[in-house]
Amino acid sequence: METSVTPTHCPYCALQCGMNLTPAAGGGVTVAERVDFPVNRGALCGKGRTAPTLLSSALRLTEPLVRRDGVLVPASWEEALDRIAEGLTRTRTEHGPDACGVFGGGGLTNEKAYALGKFARVVLGTSQIDYNGRFCMSSAAAGNKAFGLDRGLPFPMEDIPKTGCVILVGSNPAETMPPALRYFTELKENGGTLIVIDPRRTRTAEQADLHLAPRPGTDLALALGLLHLVVSQGRTDEAFIEERTSGWEETRAAAMAHWPEYVERITGVPVPQLREAVRMFCEPSDAMVLTARGPEQQSKGTDTVSAWINLCLATGRSGRQYSGYGCLTGQGNGQGGREHGQKADQLPGYRKLTDPEARRHVAGVWGVDPDSLPGPGLSAYELLDALGTSIRSLLLMGSNPVVSAPRAGHIQQRLESLDFLAVADVVLSETAALADVVLPVTQWAEETGTTTNLEGRVLLRRQAVTPPQGVRSDLYVLHQLAARAGVEKGFPVDPEEVFEELRRASAGGIADYSGITYQRLAEENGVFWPCPAQDGDQSDSDQSDSDQSGDARPLSAVHPGSPRLFLDRYATEDGRARFAPVTYRPLAEEPDAEYPVLLTTGRVVSQYQSGAQTRRVDELNAAAPGPFVELHPRLAARLGAGEGDAIVVVSRRGRAVAPARITTSIRPDTVFMPFHWPGEGRANTLTNPALDPTSRMPEFKACAVRLEVAVQG
Repeated sequence: METSVTPTHCPYCALQCGMNLTPAAGGGVTVAERVDFPVNRGALCGKGRTAPTLLSSALRLTEPLVRRDGVLVPASWEEALDRIAEGLTRTRTEHGPDACGVFGGGGLTNEKAYALGKFARVVLGTSQIDYNGRFCMSSAAAGNKAFGLDRGLPFPMEDIPKTGCVILVGSNPAETMPPALRYFTELKENGGTLIVIDPRRTRTAEQADLHLAPRPGTDLALALGLLHLVVSQGRTDEAFIEERTSGWEETRAAAMAHWPEYVERITGVPVPQLREAVRMFCEPSDAMVLTARGPEQQSKGTDTVSAWINLCLATGRSGRQYSGYGCLTGQGNGQGGREHGQKADQLPGYRKLTDPEARRHVAGVWGVDPDSLPGPGLSAYELLDALGTSIRSLLLMGSNPVVSAPRAGHIQQRLESLDFLAVADVVLSETAALADVVLPVTQWAEETGTTTNLEGRVLLRRQAVTPPQGVRSDLYVLHQLAARAGVEKGFPVDPEEVFEELRRASAGGIADYSGITYQRLAEENGVFWPCPAQDGDQSDSDQSDSDQSGDARPLSAVHPGSPRLFLDRYATEDGRARFAPVTYRPLAEEPDAEYPVLLTTGRVVSQYQSGAQTRRVDELNAAAPGPFVELHPRLAARLGAGEGDAIVVVSRRGRAVAPARITTSIRPDTVFMPFHWPGEGRANTLTNPALDPTSRMPEFKACAVRLEVAVQG
């Protein structure tokens, strides 16, 4: 590239930290601070700082691979693409379009996610498409129906230090998104208070004014108990409830069944701590609740999120600046990835696939008959579970379910049973190693595209380096496969051209990007959606839903964007937020005599998700070289285990082995394992795929296990 300094964004978490890339002596790039980007203000964690390491050809795929005689060997792009086209065509011919599956990722750019959803529905004609973001914050997305709009944070991160109290539920930003921790530090410096709810005393919990350590899987009871105390202490905001909400009486009655002593028995959190949390939350005029995977990755995750939203609504901590409920999205484009069509039940613009008007609008942009679009398909785990049975071929982009899916051993077997598997990825992940065809594709600094961070801020990632000669973009892959299927137009390779179509497809939808352009993103450091085009008729035949008045003015990007939502009204039909009357229910799998301990899983600071990328970086591996089992000294004593001893963890789905890490920072009835590694230490071998009935989120965060000390020799 000719530009000496390229402002862009980190490829990892949903903060999408700004960074500058500069050419390095001898090739490659180095990372420099980018202080003008407001989210991280120049700060980077170790993952972001070392991200350019993976640009090295020695660490990543640089040529297509095809399976011959059971072995993956190099091949030309023509052969690899032909094989994929033949495999998918054969499946469609022999078993029908729904026998073809498509699985995407929360790290794909908006352009890729949009094109992948379009490819599945227009070229393959299949309903069977979902993505790994289902495992990220689908429960929060479902709970956000209370507001009529699902955006992770309805306010920018800069508002957090200005509120009076934050309840942080099941989140450990000190390790999962370290640059975000400064917001909570500044909150305390400004006189605010931080309450952290986590079964472990994490690095984040150590910063809290109050740490509540509930038994895993009981966050729902905890939230209900807090709401009970709010009501009994007369701390509800009756004027706000009357003017801006609906459904309170049923919700109030449900909460009153969860008195403090009952909640203490369920959660293990003492009643005095419950009362203190209510005092800290209600005394300041402004407060927030922020959730992450802890309460969301449960078979009752949607109800749990709804209970925390109820707490905000009942106290009037919503619908105004410096107050509200938000979700800390995990993956780099976890927000944008679910807005534009790679989710099983959605069309671009966060439109419902079952809505006739949504189908008409998107079909008009795509130039197809609305009736030709398939209906909703299976959710992520259900899709993976159907591999080799109803789904015979799979095209997978940017995901590694062999490590990241619940009941991972079973999912690996399902992948191995497919008639045909094609994977497009940067590295030869554990999932790619099972494929019939592997395509090497561009990564963050080698391509231009947009992502949407946890605030709903749409960002422009700029290309900084030229990819290796044998590497192509995912958009190129979809263009070539569409052409081989006889669809010559509609799948451009240029990302800005794809984004222009995405703008038209999203126009009038909940996630309206029609007023956003690449130029604006470059000039304004990102734009918050919804951002409709003002006065916007599109000159093609695909008018947006809001442009049916007959105006023929050109698309105009003058809307300022929406950094703060719900200040005047919610996005529901009547403008009121909806309470949800929820009640506590136990885990799908409670401990018993055979499996007496609870396992919870999570991340460590120096690895990311399935580790497919970060495990290839020496500096990160030196800091976090492998899996471990974190357990309390009392539990270790009962087992006769010492520090570093190999611990066998057994669930109803399999076994994992990892060294003991003994600490008082975890409950005595709970063990913790990070999920970044494959092999015998794979935590997701153990996890429970029980699904939330609404969000279809698996219960990653709690399952029953037994422990043994491995016999040496």
